[in-house]
Amino acid sequence: MCGIVGATSHRDIVPILVQGLSRLEYRGYDSCGVAVQAEGLQRARTTARVADLMTQVEQDRVQGLTGIAHTRWATHGAPEVHNAHPHFSHGIGQAPDVATRPARIGLVHNGIIENHESLRAALQAKGYVFASQTDTEVIAHLIDSLYDGDLFEAVRAAVAQLTGAYAIAVICRDEPQRVVGARAGSPLVLGVGQGEGGENFLASDAMALAGVTDQIVYLEEGDLADLQPGKYWIAGRDGRPVQRKVRTVHAHSGAAELGPYRHYMQKEIFEQPRAIGDTLEGVLGVAPELFDGAPHDGQSGASAHRVFQEIDKVLILACGTSYYSGCAAKYWLESIAKVPTQVEIASEYRYRESVPDPKTLVVTITQSGETADTLAALRHAQSLGMEHTLTICNVATSAMVRECKLAYVTRAGVEIGVASTKAFTTQLAGLFLLTLALAQAKGRLSEAEEDEYLHQMRHLPVALQSVLALEPQIISWAEDFARKENALFLGRGLHYPIAMEGALKLKEVTYIHAEAYAAGELKHGPLALVTSDMPVVTVAPNDALLEKLKSNLQEVRARGGVLYVLADADTHIDSSEGLHVIRMPEHYGQLSPLLHVVPLQLLAYHTACARGTDVDKPRNLAKSVTVE
Repeated sequence: MCGIVGATSHRDIVPILVQGLSRLEYRGYDSCGVAVQAEGLQRARTTARVADLMTQVEQDRVQGLTGIAHTRWATHGAPEVHNAHPHFSHGIGQAPDVATRPARIGLVHNGIIENHESLRAALQAKGYVFASQTDTEVIAHLIDSLYDGDLFEAVRAAVAQLTGAYAIAVICRDEPQRVVGARAGSPLVLGVGQGEGGENFLASDAMALAGVTDQIVYLEEGDLADLQPGKYWIAGRDGRPVQRKVRTVHAHSGAAELGPYRHYMQKEIFEQPRAIGDTLEGVLGVAPELFDGAPHDGQSGASAHRVFQEIDKVLILACGTSYYSGCAAKYWLESIAKVPTQVEIASEYRYRESVPDPKTLVVTITQSGETADTLAALRHAQSLGMEHTLTICNVATSAMVRECKLAYVTRAGVEIGVASTKAFTTQLAGLFLLTLALAQAKGRLSEAEEDEYLHQMRHLPVALQSVLALEPQIISWAEDFARKENALFLGRGLHYPIAMEGALKLKEVTYIHAEAYAAGELKHGPLALVTSDMPVVTVAPNDALLEKLKSNLQEVRARGGVLYVLADADTHIDSSEGLHVIRMPEHYGQLSPLLHVVPLQLLAYHTACARGTDVDKPRNLAKSVTVE
């Protein structure tokens, strides 16, 4: 979602700020801006892309040694320039468009302030004039109202009045070369510059600082940071100094290069064989130790073997695509490891009454490790006494990995496209390893079974390459889908979550309305939607439910529906009028979902290309959902 970059230096930092924003574009945004301290506060904002912002700052000669920058994904207020960050406060009685004195406070903000309405009313009563509909402008005016010569103290006093989630970076007209940051519920990192008199940085993501510094401090909940050239200090929520570990983080900006591909989504679909291979690299055998947590600051890592023997249930918490990977994992965990498993949408779980069980393994799944609802759901589960926690996550330095006792870090690499592809399949790989490790710890996996499953997993990259070779056939399907406005996706058993993921991908990047159903549910309502204008995509592996699925296909054909079937070679489903079949290269048993989802990703991608949508940045969506 929204991205923050801040810096203080002895050189013009505008190029660094804008470059940082460009590296955060993958998170999704609808406006962007930059503000600097240059004999007063100066800013540039736009509802266009970061490249347009760079052109604007060059034309307006925006330069400065200290500044903040932001990409905004609209929550409060439409995506218009007056709602774009950075926001300024000119003081009491000064409307920004007619202000007679320069702005004193400049601020950027990620998150949502839940008590912004009451704060706004109180500030308006004092004489502050608002120029936007955002909750962010409230913070700028609040800090200005509390400012008495020390920006850090004003920020500390202000955040004590905030309810909700925030990561902020603040500059002040009266204190050149000082940036103050604070975080609660939204991520914020501090980048440490090199040498005496060097520069220091703030960012919402270490990737924004790639090539600038690899020395990163991950601010913890409630932390405040005070940055000046050559020095910084961090305080806890109470204002007392705290020490946070400086980590070396290699955030390679080169990972964001498109290469020969038309879009990042296409590139990331074709990176899946490598991503799976990297995720499984070094896995020589199935063992709970694969999930041992990395040591946390001041404490040793947890023992997965002990935890796996103690627990008797699994609770999976996730959102969106990650939720669907959890739904697939439920079938594995119950059929192979024989462990009862519940899958919950994180945003629902945290707000409902549930029955806690301390012998439950709480598994979170997240690409970024910063998903606000999943983090909040994890903390809710912990508050109920469920202390056995494990995450499947793609970012080793994320909040989720730090807060869970156990972890398996996938190695999908940076995923730029908003519609997740390689993160999903690597999550499935990690979850299958978790299934085998749990089964082994509980004595439910023989050596022969372990060897066979690991052989299949190691063959996945080759199998995926064969599936990617089906792209020309998928393109011909996409030409049909580009003219449609609705679609149904069907699957049974282990492949029902894959149908759900396929429908989500089509919705996300093509804006075609798509729904997924367990195929056996057709007669219970969805069949009423079937016409020749409603394509029906079906995932048809050669498994125990195949004959039942064939009956469901006949129900569709009898109503004039047009079927698009992904079938294994030996299913004996052949193309005919109204029945389009693409044959999968091989049947892959329990791991079949990792292969069958790839044609669905390609179908969504090529349909979006045919319709001319913004594939990598779909409207209204963001990559890293760091607000509720």
